[in-house]
Amino acid sequence: MTNEPSAQQSGHKHGMPTVSRVCADQTLIELVYNAAKRTTGLAVSRFGGLWNIEQEVRIETGEILVPYSPKNNLIASGCVLLPSGPVEFFTKEELVADIGVFLYRYVDLSPLFAKIASYYVLLTWVHDAFGEVPYLRLRGEYGTGKTRALMAIGSLCYKAFFASGASTTSPIFHTLDAFGGTLLFDEADLPYSDARADIVKILNNGTVEGMPVLRTVVSRHKEFNPYAFKVFGPKIIAMRGSFDDRALESRFFTEETGRRPLRADIPIHLPPEMKAEALALRNRLLHFRFCNRFAIKADPSALMEGVEPRLNQTASSLLSLIDDPTLRAEIQQAFVADYAATVSQRRETADARVLQAARAAFAEAEGANVSVGDVAERFNAEHAAEYGGPRSNRWIGHIVRTRLHLTTRKSDGVYVIPATEKPKIEALSARMGA
Repeated sequence: MTNEPSAQQSGHKHGMPTVSRVCADQTLIELVYNAAKRTTGLAVSRFGGLWNIEQEVRIETGEILVPYSPKNNLIASGCVLLPSGPVEFFTKEELVADIGVFLYRYVDLSPLFAKIASYYVLLTWVHDAFGEVPYLRLRGEYGTGKTRALMAIGSLCYKAFFASGASTTSPIFHTLDAFGGTLLFDEADLPYSDARADIVKILNNGTVEGMPVLRTVVSRHKEFNPYAFKVFGPKIIAMRGSFDDRALESRFFTEETGRRPLRADIPIHLPPEMKAEALALRNRLLHFRFCNRFAIKADPSALMEGVEPRLNQTASSLLSLIDDPTLRAEIQQAFVADYAATVSQRRETADARVLQAARAAFAEAEGANVSVGDVAERFNAEHAAEYGGPRSNRWIGHIVRTRLHLTTRKSDGVYVIPATEKPKIEALSARMGA
């Protein structure tokens, strides 16, 4: 992993300004920031957790790396949260427990999601050891604690930076590309616009390593050049609703906020000491990264049965960090239950119902083609009342072709679904629970 802003951006004239680097010889380099002294440095770990702070690092490629400037507005303003230097993390169990204590003190989460969030914080610091990562989401109406939860969890994450629905997407692209780390996005309920489309692209591409978003940028010579913005990494968002894209929805582990009375011991206003406590934990998490980044890998035993491959792909990284078999099983059960609820909801959509009607028609067709009219008749017999009356053959045909992507053709004056589409219908039925 490389995150290297330009020398012009950082203010350095010599060396390669660097935020992070994972070297081939298992050297880890991370930018640190001392807010009291207003200085930056590179924390360098070359021998499995042993480290020192340097201002200039020559690596095996011959490059000379230097820290990003402390005058950069993102760092100096606290928009991007960095550690100040590694501190002994002790054991993973102790570290996760202390993260849980911190979250419990400042935010009211359901017990299971609090455990998920604690391990998700840990995951953010080693996410680049995996090829895919999931996202966290806080969902609820205003005043239900979404932003508080976002701030509390996010303040511990790896190179976290905050953005909101009021932000333009250009700086989000550039910050993700330059710093990597964890995007914390508040008020993600954007209107239907280019901004919403750009955020959806970031979220859709950001779960898988090696899937940049291409954008055209203008050079200082007024030339238009395509640029691949790196967007891979953990993300936590807060929003009131859901995304229309079902594929994107499957990437989130969601906490529904405001479902119970707020605990009386939660502070209304965040105290000043919270920042110091969060920094202390980030410093321990940096040491955890130095000690564990190259030892961590996906655990095949973390895979769940009876769910879509996508869920296993996204959940595997988080579950692989959980050593306690009881807790891992509890979280797996919660994911499977959420998946079952999603399948149940999917089964009630118009797409799934048309698919059910098509499947029933083919079951009686004995290898022959099925007319769109037959599918429409079966659909209307079951669901006409729910849709305010019978749906036309044209309406059914539109869903068949554009939503289910099944082929139709005209035969003897009517549109039919060829018998060759039956295997596709069976596969779609299994996936949609139809």
